[in-house]
Amino acid sequence: MTTHAPTVAFSGIDCLDIDVQVQVAAGLPAFTIVGLPDKAVGESRERVRAAFNALGLALPPKRITVNLAPADLLKEGSHFDLPIALGLLAAMGVVPPDEIQGYVALGELGLDGSIAAVAGVLPAAIAARAAEKGLICPASQGGEAAWAGGIEVLAPASLLALINHFKGTQVLSPPVPEIAEAGERFLDLRDIKGQETAKRALEVAAAGAHNLLMIGPPGSGKSMLAARLPGLMPPLAPAEALEVSMIHSVAGQLAGGKLLRQRPFRDPHHSASTPSLVGGGMRARPGEVSLAHNGVLFLDELPEFQRGALEALRQPLESGRAVVARANAHVTYPARIQLVAAMNPCRCGHLGDAALACNKAPRCGQDYQSKISGPLFDRIDLHVEVPAVSPADLSLPPPAEGSAEIALRVAAARAIQTNRYRDLGPRTNAEADGELLQKIATPDAGGQQLLTEAAERMRLSARGWHRVLRVARTLADLDGHDTVRRIHVAEALSYRRLMPGRNG
Repeated sequence: MTTHAPTVAFSGIDCLDIDVQVQVAAGLPAFTIVGLPDKAVGESRERVRAAFNALGLALPPKRITVNLAPADLLKEGSHFDLPIALGLLAAMGVVPPDEIQGYVALGELGLDGSIAAVAGVLPAAIAARAAEKGLICPASQGGEAAWAGGIEVLAPASLLALINHFKGTQVLSPPVPEIAEAGERFLDLRDIKGQETAKRALEVAAAGAHNLLMIGPPGSGKSMLAARLPGLMPPLAPAEALEVSMIHSVAGQLAGGKLLRQRPFRDPHHSASTPSLVGGGMRARPGEVSLAHNGVLFLDELPEFQRGALEALRQPLESGRAVVARANAHVTYPARIQLVAAMNPCRCGHLGDAALACNKAPRCGQDYQSKISGPLFDRIDLHVEVPAVSPADLSLPPPAEGSAEIALRVAAARAIQTNRYRDLGPRTNAEADGELLQKIATPDAGGQQLLTEAAERMRLSARGWHRVLRVARTLADLDGHDTVRRIHVAEALSYRRLMPGRNG
């Protein structure tokens, strides 16, 4: 007799249907798992055996064969424990075979029969709903699965509780969808004295989801400014929250199975490798650029990152997708991010200060900044210098305007963009392109003339031209104007300048 227990395998955030086939036949006692399992799946037989012993069940002294179909697809992860155990229980007559086929199951078994959390429950629940099936998942992730809506979710804490539910001696309560609570209080821009130009650039970046690069000496407040960006940004919309939570679920980083509502803010160390930034590894897991989807990826000390890792960001920044191609996997993750970076003008950090600069200036600045390629630099919308804060600024009282006041203007600009792009595809000005960008961001006569003249003098690329238009459109939104005016183009151009020490 062969029993079947449905489950899934993951390709990015997409789910592939897997049929766990269990056969108990006459022959020498053996327990074999076939169907291209990885090490974690191959070890399932020992976890299943121990969990059965903890429940007082013994495996039948026969030849047990578990096939994970389709057999030519690599199976990864410990979430196959639960469907394998269910298939065995059905073959042994402990649970009804027909009943378990109506559920997609995933979970890791403990040696005591408990069911531990696994990655990917939210995408699996959405796939189960599409297949018109229920879902069986760990108890700690029932709230995560409940967000799929319209399906029956069983979230037992142990294999025994699941068996009792199928036998009718225990009823598993349906889980309730949960939302992650707000984290720590956002840092306030009121804490930063001076740096009014950088604060304005931060407001523009938050309003239009534009990429931002801050250049300045050590201690000028670049990292402090970036840390206060989350306090200016609006919370995730429901559709965005679902997208972000699915990625974090696949990565196993959805704490407590609760849906995320705050925009991600990822700040990897500059020693991060290319796979950790864009995704990859043996299991083609999402990288920081995907974990920051619909949020901010902050790269401090930008030139200190590996050159290859920075160049790998160029494609996600342009397309909003991170494509991980390996010999055994080809996976695509969403990666629509807002890149915020900070850097010193040179290795010593004091290129513009004759009293503090090293004896290699200005050559050291040119060498240091050349670590960032022109194509990557061209993909950053806003370039702002953050000068050292003077003692006079430090002695001033805190500024009257803080993050709360700026966040209101950002929210109003974002609301304008939401209405403008309804049913058109983009969500913010940073995503607008092609004919749509020309339609919504064409400046008035004065602005058009200024942009044309500046593009020739600054030798802007076509990408640079379009990014100036996007920033100008955001500036007009902040001012509440339907038309992009000359003043908006002028301010957008002021953020679009060559890096210090770079010629041409």
